[in-house]
Amino acid sequence: MQGHAHHHHSAPLSSRALRYSLAATFIYVLVTLVAGLKAHSLALLSEAGHNVTDLLALLLSWVAVFVQTRPATGTKTFGYHRAGVLAAFVNALTLVVIAFYIFYEAALRIGHPVEVHAPLMIWVAVAGLIMNATISWVLFRSASDVNVRSAFIHQLGDTVSTAAVIGGGWAILLTGKTWIDPALSLGIGCLILWSSLGIIRETLNILLEGAPPGISAQQIVSSLSLLEGVQDVHDVHVWSIGSDTHALACHIRIGDVQLSESDLLLRRVKELLSAKFHIEHTTIQFENVVCEIAHGCVIPIGPSREPAQLKSSR
Repeated sequence: MQGHAHHHHSAPLSSRALRYSLAATFIYVLVTLVAGLKAHSLALLSEAGHNVTDLLALLLSWVAVFVQTRPATGTKTFGYHRAGVLAAFVNALTLVVIAFYIFYEAALRIGHPVEVHAPLMIWVAVAGLIMNATISWVLFRSASDVNVRSAFIHQLGDTVSTAAVIGGGWAILLTGKTWIDPALSLGIGCLILWSSLGIIRETLNILLEGAPPGISAQQIVSSLSLLEGVQDVHDVHVWSIGSDTHALACHIRIGDVQLSESDLLLRRVKELLSAKFHIEHTTIQFENVVCEIAHGCVIPIGPSREPAQLKSSR
């Protein structure tokens, strides 16, 4: 007896906010890059690299919203969620290289200081602070979607980073100490590295079909076992299809009950998985005999017994 639940969230009305944020961040990356080269400021160049991580976070959130509107096909039965995950993994590896390049340049600058155009550095950072604060506000207003919330947190961190660049620019103006610029770039490089390693860890877990963060098979078994009518839960597999789309397959042993009773129990199981673990895509097999484990779960079927199937959709 099997139950299949297929639930796809409708794309939230946050796509417009993400598109605006993407365009503004992309323009700021270009402006910061050009200004950093003109002002000889490694901190501004590092800020451009850090904004690339924000651009990536916003792009992934937008892609996640977009792919939810695309139906699965006969060959792409889970849709295109993994394409965004794979792109995130490749881009995060690139950002790790950028972070180490920033460390290398900062070490050279500390040993051989370069004159920095502090006023230009400050004005570009002020423009970036205004832009980041505006984007954070726009995303905050649309943060009912978990993808947008993650982009909002990322953007908020970048606002703090930009404020640090402004402070560094004023410190250079007041003290004339040019080592402040590479010191700031080291801090921003560490922020890029930390963000990138987090993305790598998350995407690798998804690509290797590990359990989503905060969820374990043991927790699911314990929760489902408390439901009335559930005698045993085994052969549990839980994984992520995309960054915020989780799936589960398991076997549940129940008593020899009528089809209508098993359907009611199936609904309670799906409601628990959705409410407690945010798992919407489920494949659940009901059994009423002891399951023999051999290369998975195999139930011996007598010649006069045919497996009953129960299919329901949410």
